[in-house]
Amino acid sequence: MITIEPVTPDRWDDLERLFGASGAYSGCWCTWWRLGSKEWEAAGSAGRRQHLADVVERGDVPGLLAYDDGEPVGWVAVAPRDAYPRLNRSPHTKPVDDVPVWSITCFWIRREHRGRRIATQLLEAAVEHAHRGGAEAIEGYPYDPATRSVTAADAFTGVLGPFFRTGFEELARRTPTSRVVVRRRLGDPGQRDS
Repeated sequence: MITIEPVTPDRWDDLERLFGASGAYSGCWCTWWRLGSKEWEAAGSAGRRQHLADVVERGDVPGLLAYDDGEPVGWVAVAPRDAYPRLNRSPHTKPVDDVPVWSITCFWIRREHRGRRIATQLLEAAVEHAHRGGAEAIEGYPYDPATRSVTAADAFTGVLGPFFRTGFEELARRTPTSRVVVRRRLGDPGQRDS
């Protein structure tokens, strides 16, 4: 049975276990969108790991972990958009308007657990997490596999289908092969969005 929990200091060891020695994608430690290009390069894998550890230690929740019978098997990065300054510099993910949004920027699923809809469960949990956090809206930046072949490396931001099935709508597609900006409006945080 899959359960999903926020990454808090007491779950840091679980996130490290999931990401492994390689730090998920090539030592990224899910900091690609959080750090500027020069800062990201200069930090190296160890510095990126420390940056994410610092985020968790100060009490910010950088994402959610999926567990299968207590074992961490998946991750989704979700936070207010301003936690991800690199989104603003990309022509594909720059802001569409001035609506304050939360952003879903990354998924990481253990290879042996892929194809079990864990990413979709994480996506649904990210929407709920943002809603509870007071978000008016939440965005994602998935690829559309109908317009180009998507490699596992490309898919770290997700693919379009699960976002549509979870109530997101396309907001911008700046080139035919770019990431698609999708958004879901959220209701009053005190009530469940339908």
